[in-house]
Amino acid sequence: MSTSIWVLGEALMDCLSQADGTLRPFMGGSPYNMARAAALRGASVGFVNPFSSDKFGQQMSQQLERDGVQVLSGQSRLPTSLAVVQITNGQPSYGFYREGIADRDYTVASVLAMLKGHTPGVLHTGSLLLVPPEHTKVIAVLRGAKAMGWTISVDVNLRPKLAADLAAYVAAVKEVAQLADWIKASDEDLELLGVHAPSRAKGPEIAQLFRQHGTSRIALTFGGEGAWLEVDGASADADVPATTIVDTVGAGDTFWGNCLGDWVLNADGKGRVSQTLKEAMQAAAINCSRAGCQPPTYAETQALL
Repeated sequence: MSTSIWVLGEALMDCLSQADGTLRPFMGGSPYNMARAAALRGASVGFVNPFSSDKFGQQMSQQLERDGVQVLSGQSRLPTSLAVVQITNGQPSYGFYREGIADRDYTVASVLAMLKGHTPGVLHTGSLLLVPPEHTKVIAVLRGAKAMGWTISVDVNLRPKLAADLAAYVAAVKEVAQLADWIKASDEDLELLGVHAPSRAKGPEIAQLFRQHGTSRIALTFGGEGAWLEVDGASADADVPATTIVDTVGAGDTFWGNCLGDWVLNADGKGRVSQTLKEAMQAAAINCSRAGCQPPTYAETQALL
């Protein structure tokens, strides 16, 4: 039986601005997207945070179930979080509505009780739950999970426009990152974390920032310039596969979901580092050819390799 991936994070509706001024809703949130991508890769995935009882929340919960993700919590009477997304030259920018919403309607004690009742696997988090003061709950969960034997995965995914105090937000992310066994960061994340001019060529040097805290699997992504991946001391880097870009929403989530899915399904992660990177980048490229986050199945990815 393969190791499970449980996801702690936001689930929201990405409302994409259209040329005529209307908003078109897409299911999203980085951890939500990642959960779908990992399940479509073939992993056993569970989503920890509750969904709203409103229409959006039920649509999102049902989509996870269609993709093979187990919804682990009950419903919340709070509304679904929203993000308004503007696309410029294929790149998204976000405005968030995050107060009094369903995916924050959880307690540390309830999550730890769920984790304690399950065989330890991979617990993934990151993105909007790392914004203060929410990060204090996340840190408490991660510390408790590590003590139980769970492997911690973190996608940094900094959203600076969401933070009232950017310095405090960056400090919170650094504190969470120190608990990560596996971590992903983009070039934009790295710049906010204080890395000057991050690039693929600097991959081994940048990775040391995370290795020093015991992180053993590190993914660094550089948009159109490709990605660098290290697994237990073995590393590889690769260019972005050719694709027709509609937008890049969820590309990083699809990439990391395929990495996590590959690792829980294959014992020799170190020996597969080049293959894992190749497959994850192809999956992300397929996602970029679709509007919003629509991760491919493993069969779809394999068909293009």
